[in-house]
Amino acid sequence: MWRGVLSNATPRHATSLLGLVLSLAAALMLAWTPQVTWGGSLSHVTLRCFANCSSHHILASNRETAVKKMAECSAEFRTDFVRVLQSRRKVFRMDFVRALQSRRKVAEDALLVEHGKSIEHPLYQKDPPSHFKGAMETCPRKEIEGFQEKLVEENLYLTTEEGEQGRVPVLILSLKDETHKRKPAIVFLHASYASKEWLRPLLEAYASRGYISIAIDSRYHGERAHTNTTYIDALVSAWRKGDTMPFIFDTVWDLIKLSDYLVERDDVDPARIGITGISLGGMHAWFAAAADARYSVSVPIIGVQGFRWAIDNDKWQARVDTIEPFFEAARIDLGKSSIDKEVVEKVWDRIAPGLDSKFDAPYSIPVIVPRPLLILNGADDLCCPLPGLKAPEESTAEAYTKSGSAEKFKLIAEPGIAHQMTSTMVKEASDWFDRFL
Repeated sequence: MWRGVLSNATPRHATSLLGLVLSLAAALMLAWTPQVTWGGSLSHVTLRCFANCSSHHILASNRETAVKKMAECSAEFRTDFVRVLQSRRKVFRMDFVRALQSRRKVAEDALLVEHGKSIEHPLYQKDPPSHFKGAMETCPRKEIEGFQEKLVEENLYLTTEEGEQGRVPVLILSLKDETHKRKPAIVFLHASYASKEWLRPLLEAYASRGYISIAIDSRYHGERAHTNTTYIDALVSAWRKGDTMPFIFDTVWDLIKLSDYLVERDDVDPARIGITGISLGGMHAWFAAAADARYSVSVPIIGVQGFRWAIDNDKWQARVDTIEPFFEAARIDLGKSSIDKEVVEKVWDRIAPGLDSKFDAPYSIPVIVPRPLLILNGADDLCCPLPGLKAPEESTAEAYTKSGSAEKFKLIAEPGIAHQMTSTMVKEASDWFDRFL
């Protein structure tokens, strides 16, 4: 077909068409190359590196060699993951060569910080489960006379990139301190459809114990939402346009920039910044700790799961149900009669590339070694099926042991508990931060 077109064209047109043919050929070749995705595939070297880090060969070697090797693996993982956060994929059409380009337009100047004011009526896109709030209110706190008068509240906005969603609302609570000493800080991430204000019981409890408590609105939540469907609308848009990553990854980018800000504050000890979150917030905490080593202690709550395991073992339904209207839109677009494994795989690949492969639990959890990591799940949580974490837990525990920090890793699955945060989890998280932060 192309030969017939070229034979009837003028020399200039023939040259142009030939260039188009060559470009298309290059594009098709690139389409089969793993690197042409959102920032590139995790290299074979990195995958082999993680395998070797958990192998008996490495574990049988001396500790210094093993620790060095794991550090190299972690650094390589972070490089690949951050590259994905920074890049986007153009939609392939006949007149475009698939190519990578930066999708985050970030000012070269210092991180812009604006002062805001307290939010009196935060937007909840759904009513948060009442038992979550009840659990948060059991968080250990220090009884301080005149606590509310001594509590300092800051409302800020950080600009992490251009555009409306690049303006991150931040809420910070701390106690007045005339000594001006640097304190440990903890970042808290809310669940789906909630907001930073929802976390206030935890923020105040930790502030009473001398921590600087920080919370942000995740992408398309709280102040970053305008309607009750903003989050779902953003997911559908990402599926159809492929230019944003509203599920987990874009908020992780914000958390990396947030740590840029926190380490520069005069009142924060840059070596003692923790991170935790609930459900979706637990995922944010998990991936932020993997992506940014400045988060020195992490406690993801009911958020860590094996995405690939769930697909392979037909246990993906509960997670999909949390954002079901979005998956339903994808099903219709794909012409399927029901949401099935194929729909799930295509959705994850589109809106969170690598979530069920190169950045999944087996690869992202071990990079947190040797920083303290406590994973809190429910034993009966269908969103985070416990069997899907068996292999990652074993390899991660092995890595912590080899690094000489076995006591810094624990996975607690509370018996009889589904997808909910409990007062026991709140207490375990509190004890963990008190111990290591």
